Amino acid sequence: MFDNLSSRFESILKKVRGKGRLTEADVDEVLGEIRAALLDADVNVSVVRGVVARIREQAIGADVSQALDPGQQVVKIVNQELTAILGGETLKITYASKPPTVVLMAGLQGSGKTTSAAKLARWFKSQGRQPLLVGADLQRPAAVEQLRTLGRQIDVPVFSEPGDPVTTATRGLAEARRIGKDVLIVDTAGRLSIDAELMDEIRRISDSVQPNYTFLVIDAMTGQDAVNTAEAFNNTLAIDGVILSKLDGDARGGAALSVKEVIGKPIAFAATGEKIDAFEQFHPDRMAGRILGMGDVLTLIEQAEQVFEQEEAEAAAAKMFEGEFTLDDFLEQLQQVKKMGSISSIMGMLPGMPKELKNAEIGDDQVKVTEAIIRSMTLEERRNPDIINGSRRTRIAKGSGTSVPDVNRLVKQFSEMQKMMKRMGGIGGMGGGKKGKKGKPPKMNPVKMARAMKQMGAGDLSELAGLAGGGPMGLPSADPRNPGAKNGGAFPDFRDFR
Repeated sequence: MFDNLSSRFESILKKVRGKGRLTEADVDEVLGEIRAALLDADVNVSVVRGVVARIREQAIGADVSQALDPGQQVVKIVNQELTAILGGETLKITYASKPPTVVLMAGLQGSGKTTSAAKLARWFKSQGRQPLLVGADLQRPAAVEQLRTLGRQIDVPVFSEPGDPVTTATRGLAEARRIGKDVLIVDTAGRLSIDAELMDEIRRISDSVQPNYTFLVIDAMTGQDAVNTAEAFNNTLAIDGVILSKLDGDARGGAALSVKEVIGKPIAFAATGEKIDAFEQFHPDRMAGRILGMGDVLTLIEQAEQVFEQEEAEAAAAKMFEGEFTLDDFLEQLQQVKKMGSISSIMGMLPGMPKELKNAEIGDDQVKVTEAIIRSMTLEERRNPDIINGSRRTRIAKGSGTSVPDVNRLVKQFSEMQKMMKRMGGIGGMGGGKKGKKGKPPKMNPVKMARAMKQMGAGDLSELAGLAGGGPMGLPSADPRNPGAKNGGAFPDFRDFR
């Protein structure tokens, strides 16, 4: 959703990175481009005005920093403002002292409300809770059956009975208490548009179950209409947060960037795909980092932790960042990585990834080709690809049903990937501590650094962007003058994997 806006911001901020001095005219030029980018992304006009005014005030009046040059200060200010308009802080869920914790789902028909209710139930279950779903959407004949189907997929019980929605919700609450469920999620009816009957029904259900949280589900694809819907519901209900559905769509992202400023309520969760597990808490700081091309290491770690055991994940990451990752390791991890989602979505979370690589469509077919080539290698070849000569390449190509150029590309790209990951592993040596080889500070595994920052309550690794000079995360900047750069960036062109 934010791909176009991200590309715009990267090109805008690239102009100020590395500059030793910024004039007021330079700042105004950048702000003009930021204003145009936000308006093109369908962000609310009043929100754009406020953001641009705040950025200008801070950028012009910024104190001289010994750690950041003026260009980096502007990047930092823009990052802070994007984080603020996206909600500032992640909504922390607190549970009722006397269970169950009641969650009321509201929204228009077609917004993805029923699916979001099931996804939210799955999320609560992953937090160690025991949810119960209540189907109080009795207007749409298939709504309750849809909820039951989704409930079976995630092994969460569903309560519903025909009649009055208010009575159904009330009895659902009693059922949750009877069977000992500690979270109750009530799915309510929607309409194609807002009307008095819909609002009255939702208000009466809310009065009957006294929800701890009322979440409004809005379709991120509807742009500013979603913000108007949020305003209307917020005037009737005490909305606690917004759930954005279809955040993986190709809309411009204006709803996500406007809703907090307009109604004063944060985005609590976001659906990032159609699958039942494509649902996560919304982290404003992480999303701002993604938009600015700084990556989202913490979310990547959390997704990996759902697939890998923690010790295995850290060991694999350590090998990657230390340049010791073999093709044998790569084959093993590739099987696990596929469980985390699409390869392109994972790449989008890595800091410093060039636009060409982020936009590369790497599907299951391409992954299968890679797997076939690696499986056709001997154990010795997987551990040390440098020994793969011409005759070995021919044998591997025949064994995998591919061509010698395919094998050449994989071997070359894997070698370049090792170098890239080793560069990323160098972010730990940004100063302080004992000296390592050649008087340089010792390196630190970025995964462990991110985990440590998370435990300390710090932000994402994107906060380190630019501090070591060059591009995001202290990596070499995307500068054509860089002798090692390709496609205007410091990274290899992995599109050849296709």
